[in-house]
Amino acid sequence: MNFEIPEAVKTWSQFGHPILMWVLLGLSIYALYLGIQVRRTRTADKEIRKELMGKGFNIRHHKVGSILLALMVLGTIGGMAVTYINNGKLFFGPHLLVGLGMTGAIATSAALVPYMQKGNEFARYTHIFLNVGLLVLFGWQAVTGMEILQRIVSKM
Repeated sequence: MNFEIPEAVKTWSQFGHPILMWVLLGLSIYALYLGIQVRRTRTADKEIRKELMGKGFNIRHHKVGSILLALMVLGTIGGMAVTYINNGKLFFGPHLLVGLGMTGAIATSAALVPYMQKGNEFARYTHIFLNVGLLVLFGWQAVTGMEILQRIVSKM
């Protein structure tokens, strides 16, 4: 049995990955804001800390981070799947390699959370370092992804 994907689905599926990744880039910036607020809460004096804790920055940061982890992994797999379906191969290059590295970095960052909850400062600083690096790479990926998307559109 040979299952053939309709041409219209193959064509329009190429836009799902870029759209999702742009949404995740914005969500990553929001997660950074929340992370800064969590850090600010942790280092504030008692009166300010009490006020900031009521805003739930830590819970929102954790929830947004969980959504980012899940959607980034699924988006990476989806982008590779759509590329393979449409071209019969993956294009081995910087965009693919950096995307896979980013997926590993976000998974590692999330894996540090239990250690951070126990007060491990090394885990906390590693988490911050990985996520700032991830955001920088995400910006670069957005630019290279748009170049790839322009090549796809020009062939339509």
